[in-house]
Amino acid sequence: MSSSDSTQTQSISDPYANLGLTKNSDGSFTRTAEFNPTTAACSDPPSSTPLLTKDVPINPHNNTWARIYLPRRKSSSPKLPLLLFFHGGGFVVASAASTFFQSFCSEIALHLPAVMVSVDYRNAPEHRLPAAYDDCTEALLWLKSGDEWLSEHADLSNCYIMGNSAGGNIALRVGMQASRRVDELAPARIRGLILHQPFFGGEERTASEIRLAENKVIPLLMTDVIWELALPVGANRDHEFSNPSMELKLDEVINERWRILVTGYEGDPLIDRQKEVARLLREKGVSVREDFRDGGSHGIEFYDHSFATVFCRVLKSFILAV
Repeated sequence: MSSSDSTQTQSISDPYANLGLTKNSDGSFTRTAEFNPTTAACSDPPSSTPLLTKDVPINPHNNTWARIYLPRRKSSSPKLPLLLFFHGGGFVVASAASTFFQSFCSEIALHLPAVMVSVDYRNAPEHRLPAAYDDCTEALLWLKSGDEWLSEHADLSNCYIMGNSAGGNIALRVGMQASRRVDELAPARIRGLILHQPFFGGEERTASEIRLAENKVIPLLMTDVIWELALPVGANRDHEFSNPSMELKLDEVINERWRILVTGYEGDPLIDRQKEVARLLREKGVSVREDFRDGGSHGIEFYDHSFATVFCRVLKSFILAV
């Protein structure tokens, strides 16, 4: 941490505890049991329930899996768009079973409607980046595995890669990799990326990070600790995994004519970085739609349903604008 960083007053005394971690004397970490409440999937709910969910394995060796969200529909109706979703949590906490992501994905799947595949990838610090990128790329390739819910109800030719917070970071990285493997992905065809409040960083502080350094949801000290836990050992926040301005290879994304939606709120310390990523993408020739709004905060949709409703409208407009 630079001297300018150390002079900033921080609002949390133990950022590890705020991530559900206890740092041990040997440098390892112990996770707090039940730190993030979870909700089980239900593939056979009462007939009045509008949404089905089930968990499916992807790579048993790495213990990765996905939760599929399937809106009830008439068998003769057209197949639905497919959203491959990567959850947030700073690469460190949460899972596809976390209750707030269960609610978030359920609302999106029903509002659009769409089939959603929410990926449970390996978390840091036990599995530092690029583990999450590798797991999520593997999940993308898994889409053509022949799962009956996907083959019967999802339009594999109308797929989007979507992520929230750290998942937005993952979505961009996986998207860049996927754009070079189009033939390998067939019959799945990617139409675009959705980066919702994506989590990026850098050594030089942005104006929004300084202005909101003691933000209650995601204070500056916590973001520093997250990058310390998630990045390869010895890397700083200007590593390409954190700071996309270090490396954005988008030729194939442009050739495939993918569209990218980038969203954020002015009350989020990360807003300046999100705007910078949108600008970089646009300058490189990518078709970018920005949706940056006043107020709000990081993860506001999990606490204020009105924001979730507005985001669903933005998302639906983006996906239908083809």
